[in-house]
Amino acid sequence: MLVIFPGALGDLICAGPAIRALGRINPDVAVDLMARAELADFAAGRMGVERGYSIDRREVSALFGAGDANDPAARKFFGQFHGIISFFAYDDAGYRRALSDACAGPVTFHQFRPSGEGHIAELYLRSIGAPQEPLEARIDFTEADLVAGDETMAAKNLIPGEFLIIFPGSGGAKKNWSEKRFARLTLEIEDRMRLRPLAVLGPAEEDLGPLFHDFRIATVSRLPLATVAALAKLAAGFVGNDSGVSHLAAAAGAHGVVIFGPTDPARWRPLGPVTVVRATDLEAITVEQVIRALEDTLRSIDPA
Repeated sequence: MLVIFPGALGDLICAGPAIRALGRINPDVAVDLMARAELADFAAGRMGVERGYSIDRREVSALFGAGDANDPAARKFFGQFHGIISFFAYDDAGYRRALSDACAGPVTFHQFRPSGEGHIAELYLRSIGAPQEPLEARIDFTEADLVAGDETMAAKNLIPGEFLIIFPGSGGAKKNWSEKRFARLTLEIEDRMRLRPLAVLGPAEEDLGPLFHDFRIATVSRLPLATVAALAKLAAGFVGNDSGVSHLAAAAGAHGVVIFGPTDPARWRPLGPVTVVRATDLEAITVEQVIRALEDTLRSIDPA
């Protein structure tokens, strides 16, 4: 079957329990994913997904506007699936009709970011009719992922379990704690916790490189998602904003602290061993608050 999903990284990780549930409910059918190209590639083999396809394929655009399911390429592509679960273009009647016509099996349509009470991952499970399924986000690592994580760690002279990842960015500036406070936090991590900090920067945060360089903090940027996840697995923990990479790190099994501002952690917190520090005004959150939450979180880890 094919799952069509339009969201960003954090959205996909939150939909992970529902995607895995589809595989358990239909054990004889492979689950494929159509999403943003980078996410589709990442999910294949790691999130209960067998194959990934870009949502920007021409066959998708053929279902909109002047196009229709009679497009030979669209009918051939979507016709190969025994069923389709679409979280994309829920309100577009033309798309719904064209996709249903193109697929030989049943097609169901679901809201992206469904409304309702509870965590968004719970809402996705309810949407597909599987509310009893485990609310668990996890990453299945390949050997290549772990090798890439080891190599990236070694290149920065880091030791497994003796470094801590900092994620200073997110998908929106309003969700970001001050980068200067993140930089000061790295000093506290070294001085009080005896852990080496590593700042992981995405494309939107690369301009922060000089700031962390001034604080003599190691940085890495533009890493594949699988390598970021592997680093999180190898680290002692992480600190990040309400962001996709924080969801990714938690799904990788990392313990950490996630800083929330305007969004509701009851709905959006990463699934996993994380502590949330929240204030509607992010400037009200101090470095001391975050370091104490981090110390408590890492202290709670079972040595076994």
